[in-house]
Amino acid sequence: MLLCAFIAFALMFAEHRLPRFAELRAELSTLVTPVQWLVSLPSDALSWGALVITDQSELIDENRRLREQLLTLSHRVQRMASLTAENVRLRELLHAAQRRQVPYLGAELLSLDSDPFTHQMVIDRGRSSGVRVGLPVMDASGLIGQVISVSAYTSRILMVADASHAVPVQSNRNGLRFIVQGTGSYDTLDVLHVADTADIRVGDLLVTSGLGGRFPEGFPVARVSEVIHDPGEPFAQVSAEPIAQPERSRHFLILFPPPRATLISDEAVDAALETASGQPQPGEDAAEQQP
Repeated sequence: MLLCAFIAFALMFAEHRLPRFAELRAELSTLVTPVQWLVSLPSDALSWGALVITDQSELIDENRRLREQLLTLSHRVQRMASLTAENVRLRELLHAAQRRQVPYLGAELLSLDSDPFTHQMVIDRGRSSGVRVGLPVMDASGLIGQVISVSAYTSRILMVADASHAVPVQSNRNGLRFIVQGTGSYDTLDVLHVADTADIRVGDLLVTSGLGGRFPEGFPVARVSEVIHDPGEPFAQVSAEPIAQPERSRHFLILFPPPRATLISDEAVDAALETASGQPQPGEDAAEQQP
């Protein structure tokens, strides 16, 4: 026991003092990657078995729910095309920079850290897939965290719930900017330094502000769950509930920095308007409009 504790302290000291020790740790992580895959096999086998023996009625109900969800999303996409075209035209009038698409890479969970004092996980994408330290990670609902170490085939993610993690956010309702920090709990985040007079309400959606350049703008992070005003105090006590669901999700997206922004061109405006209306725009070559 004492020997293990001594070795652990020696390794922590070496990692803190020796810069090359981080590279050694990444190489060791590459060696244990097959072990992590083997550990994840039982859960994958259980998921496959549950899918095989699922009752037919449950599959029918799930299929119906998915069809309803598909119709709802299709309606939203149709409305979004019109709003996108309008937004592009307004930004063109203001000579604003064009909104940039955020490239992404799919990944799957390998393991969750068992340490109760840290909130980290390991995913199955690494340096060979282009992943690097600092990239943000999302699930289907919202921001999960960011990459803190990379090996050849796996990456370690520090989640927003960790007490050492902070994210610059803004209110989706009025644009007020704040800092959200983890509390060590999966279901609660702290919103820091909120002035007592700030216009923040329970239910406000907090999204990434894009400040600092680490997290792209506009991705959901948390929803305000509690606002406490203490008379005489300059700051309010604000708590938020994370949007992401790291305890349930198995598939994630790693976001890459978008390409450099350029001014919106007339071709981009016409393409967006054509997508929204489904018709060619005036000014196109007459020969292209003929069948």
